Amino acid sequence: MRFSVLGSGSKGNCVYIENERTSILIDGGFSGKEIEARLRQIDRSAEDLDAIFVTHEHHDHICGVGIMSRRCKIPVFANPGTFAGAEKRLKKLHKRCEFTTGEQFSFQDLHIRSFATSHDTNDPVGFIFSNGHSSVGFCTDTGIATRLIQTRMMKCNGLIIEFNHDPEMLKTGPYPPALKQRVRSSHGHLSNEDAASLLSTIFHDQMERVVLAHLSETNNTPDLALRAALSAFPDEPEVRKRLQISEQRRPTTLFTLAG
Repeated sequence: MRFSVLGSGSKGNCVYIENERTSILIDGGFSGKEIEARLRQIDRSAEDLDAIFVTHEHHDHICGVGIMSRRCKIPVFANPGTFAGAEKRLKKLHKRCEFTTGEQFSFQDLHIRSFATSHDTNDPVGFIFSNGHSSVGFCTDTGIATRLIQTRMMKCNGLIIEFNHDPEMLKTGPYPPALKQRVRSSHGHLSNEDAASLLSTIFHDQMERVVLAHLSETNNTPDLALRAALSAFPDEPEVRKRLQISEQRRPTTLFTLAG
């Protein structure tokens, strides 16, 4: 399996995953034109996409989903709550495919499992994508790291995990009080420290690549996020080689998982 975080942050989120016969997106939080441009940057084409899987209905995760579905004639997978919340922005889709949160199902040569996260939307989810040899886990936009999230992500070979904010930067930053409260609530976003604690409980020797994602440009820095992640592994310096920070403005490398 291969994957790239095409961009991640409050201005847009999109992840590309491919297996031998299947290429998919998780979310589509950029314009259709921008998604296509970012795919070209990793030498991939929107014409080869087979599906889009949607985590929740916030604008920075769905604004390009509808146009990509119509333009490239690809199905969109989401649970009923997300479809209900996103309907006005998605508009007509090429094909609408519903799943139930927690359900396991297959799409072409990928096995998919969704799991509940904790965010202020109708029915937010994370995903595990597997081909039987390797697996990629995706979990952003959650205010708490539940035991369910830990259990689902524990055996992944590749991981995309939220490191949203530094608590002190959030506290002293420019956000109004209500927005600060939302971010740090149990239905908001993971802090660096909470994400590092989650990572320390699920990391294992076969976890080949971990991408720190959804960093706030206002309330975080790449250095603070990386420092928090590494603090969870004080006696394991080799962990640093497996960590990558996603960016808002450009895709990561197309990572290959050996499994």
